[in-house]
Formats: sequence, structure tokens, C-alpha cells
Amino acid sequence: MAEKKIPLSKDELEALAERFPTPFHIYDEKGIRENARRLKAAFAWNAGFKEYFAVKAAPNPYLMKILKAEGFGSDCSSMGELLLSDEVGINGEDIIFTSNDTPAYEYKKAAELNAIINLDDISHIDYLEEHVGLPELVCCRYNPGPLKAGNAIIGHPEEAKYGFTREQLFEGYRILRDKGVKRFGLHTMVASNELEVSYFIETAHMLFELVGELSRELGIEFEFVNLGGGIGIPYKPEEDAVDLEALGEGVKKLYEELIIGQGLKALDIRLECGRMITGPYGYLVGRVLHRKSTYKEYVGLDACMANLMRPGMYGAYHHITVAGKEDAPADFVCDVTGSLCENNDKFSIDRAIPEPEVGDLVVIHDAGAHGHSMGFNYNAKLRSAELLLRENGEVKLIRRAETLDDYFATLDFDALVEFKA
Repeated sequence: MAEKKIPLSKDELEALAERFPTPFHIYDEKGIRENARRLKAAFAWNAGFKEYFAVKAAPNPYLMKILKAEGFGSDCSSMGELLLSDEVGINGEDIIFTSNDTPAYEYKKAAELNAIINLDDISHIDYLEEHVGLPELVCCRYNPGPLKAGNAIIGHPEEAKYGFTREQLFEGYRILRDKGVKRFGLHTMVASNELEVSYFIETAHMLFELVGELSRELGIEFEFVNLGGGIGIPYKPEEDAVDLEALGEGVKKLYEELIIGQGLKALDIRLECGRMITGPYGYLVGRVLHRKSTYKEYVGLDACMANLMRPGMYGAYHHITVAGKEDAPADFVCDVTGSLCENNDKFSIDRAIPEPEVGDLVVIHDAGAHGHSMGFNYNAKLRSAELLLRENGEVKLIRRAETLDDYFATLDFDALVEFKA
């Protein structure tokens, strides 16, 4: 069984907790950079390879700036994500804007930034043309329906709200061609947190064949294929990470056979990974506030589902370490809980961990993606701080914790005085 490690000792965590009250999220810059370089190396055979970091996974400009320095772009799906990207100097075709049920003002902002617009539906062609105008480069999102299996998180493609059907895709590119669009990309995203290399190679096979069919039937050429994201991470210690080198080699073999071997124009390979880029290198740190023994054992933290909702939302596994007790036997079976007035506010259920005491620090692993970013304010809970462990060992505050003033900022208490109920 693999071991889940923390990049800081108990004493270092305690010292941090004196400066930044728990709970907080902390990210490991060294791990993120090394992982980013490994992904790029796996696809170095493709001269135009580009990874667009899925901003929704960890929308913090400090993390985005690190990834920009590693050559990554941004995968955006909202106005806020577009503005964040622009703020850190990511713009132009280093942004791909993939959204659904999109308002016109967001398409307009994407066009102003010269981002690649990735359309989610055939009806959006006319909508984009009417409200913004059609750019020179357009990408379309393919939903293969029952031709491709999904997985537990994203569901079955035919039941997903995303993308064009195969028939709509051919018609959509014909319309775009006839309306004067000159440059084309193709995209799909059919799985989330997938650990099987073969799944992504099969996806590449599907898209490469489709590029050939579309090119021959419509007389158009594609500049890039975006294989999507969805590369998972080993949340459980016994799971293995995706073999990026095998993935790169598998896609290369298909590319040489189905693109170059068929005389098609050379394509840039694009990805839009988020979870696998930052997920394993982020940690939620909380402190044990209470122990409770009723029909079972409970360990209550100062963190809650508002800080990390994946376990409560999906029943997702996140490994838990009791700081300073890494070598102690994991023989205490309990639910690790937060303080929301919701019974699903649990980080784990019937989990065997080293027995914690009130005051112990607890570290929840793999919280670097879809962790802080999915936070919320139910029960008037405040979102926690984000910290960055720099490569030189320095720890920097990259987002302060919310305050009650932040929470109440959108309310007008002065007007309330005159309000007659």
C-alpha cells in the first residue's frame, strides 16, 4: 500500500496554525511544478501541445501564475475565470472558453480576450453570431452519447447536458464553414477522475477518426484536438496514479496512424486537466474540537463541508492523517465530521485512523482541486484561507480567510432600519 505523506512536520504545521488559524488549505508549489513538467514531457513529441489548466479546480491567481510560468494556459467556463486569467497575463489563444448555457456578455468577454471559444450546442452558433460575431477560430464540443462510456462522477455521456451529437457536429461545422470560419478545433470531455490510461487512449482514437471523417466530408482542416481533462488522482493509498508516459506514448501511436498516416494536417494536442495538476498537492488542515461517543464514535473538526464538500456531495474518499501520529496504528474507527447542520457533513464514515485527541491537527489529503473552490456559506460558515508552501520552504498567504464583514457585505443594514415588515 502506498503511503500518503505531508510535506510539513507536525511542529511546522503547529507553527503555521499560530499564524493562520485553522482550518486552512495549503498547496505545495514544488509538487505542482514537478507534476506540470512531467505532463508536458509526456506529450513533448507533439510540437503544439498545450495544457489548459481547468481554472474551476483551483481558481487562485498565485497558482495560475505558477502554471503560466510552466507554459500552461487556462480552461475557463465563466466571466470570473476569464477575468482571473487575464489578471495573471493569460489571454489570447492561451485561453479556451468552454461553457454551457452561456450568457452573451461572457462570450463577448472571451472574444475581447481573443480566447478560443468552444461551443457547447449547435444553437450557440447563431447565438454567438447574433450577439458577438463569429471569430476566425471556433471549436465545438462533441458528446458521443452511448458510443462512449462515462464514469461515476460525470455520468453517462448520453445523459449529460454537454456537447453536440455526432449528427449535429457535422451540421455545425458545415454551418461554420459556410459562414466564413477558417480555423477549427475539436473537443470532448466524457469522464472525470478516471484512472485507466486505456480510457483516454480510446478517447483519442475516437476524436482522431472523427477529425478524418469531418475533414474529408466537409473539406475543412483542424488545427487542434482537445482530449479534455478527466485524468484522475489516486485518492486512496492503494490506487495508482495515471501513467502519464504510457498515456503520451499511446496517443502518439494513434496520432501517427490516424492523423499523419492518413495524410491529414498535423494537429496540436490539447488537454484541460485541473484535478491531476493541483489536486494531490493541496491539503486541508483542521483541528479536532470535540470527541463524541453515542451509537458510534465521532471526531469533530473546526473544518466542515463548506471547506471540502466532495465527501458529502459524492461520498468521495479523502485520506486523513492525524499530524504526529503517522506511525501509530490506524485502529480507531470513527466518523470524522464538521459542524454544519447537515448529517452528510462528514469527511469520512467508519474510517479507521490513529486515535485523535482534542487539539490534534488533522490533515485531509488531495484537497488541491475542487476543494476550496467548491466552498460555500451555508450556516453562515466562512471560507478558509489558502496558503502556498514555496519551493524554498517559505509559506505565503495567497487568500485570506473570509470575515463576517465579507459575509454581510452584500446586505444593506441601514435600509433594514426603515423596512416595515
